[in-house]
Amino acid sequence: FGDSIADTGNLKHLASISDDIRFPCGPPYGQNFIGQSTDRCSNGRLIIDFLEMVTNWDECSYVYRITPEESDRAESLGLPLIPPYFSIKGSGSVVTLRQGVNYAIAGSTAMNSSFVETRCKGSTVINGSIEVQLAWFKQSLPSICGNTTSLDCRNFIGRSLILMGEIGGNDYNIPLSRGRPIDEVQSYVPLVIDTMISALKELIDMGARTIVVPGNFPIGCFPSYLTTGVTGVSDDKEAHDPITGCLTKLNEFSEYHNKMLQTKLNQIRELNPNVVIIYADYYNAAMQIYLSPDEYGFTDGVLKACCGCGGPFNYNATTRCGDESTILCDEPDKYVSWDGVHLTEAAYKQIFMSLFQGQYTTPEFYSVCPKTSTSQGTIRLSSSI
Repeated sequence: FGDSIADTGNLKHLASISDDIRFPCGPPYGQNFIGQSTDRCSNGRLIIDFLEMVTNWDECSYVYRITPEESDRAESLGLPLIPPYFSIKGSGSVVTLRQGVNYAIAGSTAMNSSFVETRCKGSTVINGSIEVQLAWFKQSLPSICGNTTSLDCRNFIGRSLILMGEIGGNDYNIPLSRGRPIDEVQSYVPLVIDTMISALKELIDMGARTIVVPGNFPIGCFPSYLTTGVTGVSDDKEAHDPITGCLTKLNEFSEYHNKMLQTKLNQIRELNPNVVIIYADYYNAAMQIYLSPDEYGFTDGVLKACCGCGGPFNYNATTRCGDESTILCDEPDKYVSWDGVHLTEAAYKQIFMSLFQGQYTTPEFYSVCPKTSTSQGTIRLSSSI
C-alpha cells in the first residue's frame, strides 16, 4: 500500500484505459530500470523493488550481508517483482496473486479525496486513499484464499509481509504546494496519522501479523520545496540547515509526523503483542545521505534534481522532468533526487540497505525472520503484499 514511492504500475495502467487520468512519469522516467521499461516515478527501482528481492524469508538473515552489487545480480537473475494490482486484476492466477500484489498508486493520500478537496484546497491525481486501497485488497482476496473471513485467508495474511506506505506525504504536499501555511497543514497531521492507524487496525483484525510502516522523508531537502518555498517558511540563509542546506522547518514538520506515528504504533504494539509492527525510518536513512553525500557516492547532486528544467536546483513547478526543455544529468547514480520530488534508484537503494541492515528500523528487521512455531507446525513468512 502507498503512493508514488511504492507504485510499480497501478497509475500507469489506469491512465492507459481512462482519458481522465494522466500518468506523469513517462520517459525519461525508468531509463535505468534493468531489462525492461518501468511504470515507476524514478529513473529505476524503488525501495519496494529491493525489498521484493528478499523473497526467501527462511534465509532473510542474508539481507544483513547483501551488498549493492549483489542486489543488482539478484535482479539480473530474474527474481520476480510483485505485480501492480491493476495489471492482473481479473486475470492473475492464484499462484501469481499468492506471491504478492502491490496496491500502491501514485498521487494517493491517506485521507479520502473529499478531505483533500475541502481542507487542502486541492485535488488528487486519483481517488486512491488508503481506504480505497484496502477495498482493492479485499476485492482480490477471494481469488487468493477464498472467503475473506476464512481461516485460510487469515493464515495467508498472517504469513504475509505487508508494507503500508509510505503514505500521507501527499496529504501535506498538495496543500503546501497550493500555498497553505505550514502551521495550518501541520494541524492535519493527527488526522492523517489516525487514518493510517485505522487502516493498520483493520489489517490486524483480518489476520496481519507482520507489517512495515514507513515514516515520511526529510522533505526540506527536496529540490521542489527548495525552489518554490512554503508559505510560513522563511527562505533566508538562517532558514537552511548550515550542514545540509535543507529547509529546517520543513524537516521539523516531517519529524513531527514521524514522532506522532511512532507514538501511535507503540500503542498498537501494546494492544497486539503477537503482531510485529516495524517502523521504517525513511527520514534518518535518507538524512545520512544528505549529511555525508560523498561517502555514499552522491558527488554531483545532493540538493539538485537529475532531471528538471534549470535553476539552482534544476526544478521548475510548471515545467517538469520529461518536458521538451528537460535538462537531464549524465550520471543519475551520483544524484539523490531524480525529478525534484522523487529520488533516484541509487538513493532508494542506499535507503534500503540502511533499513534492512537494521539501523533504521524499530524493531530491527531480523524480528520477522525467526520461524514461528504453532500447533500446526512451523509458519514462515512467505509473501509480500
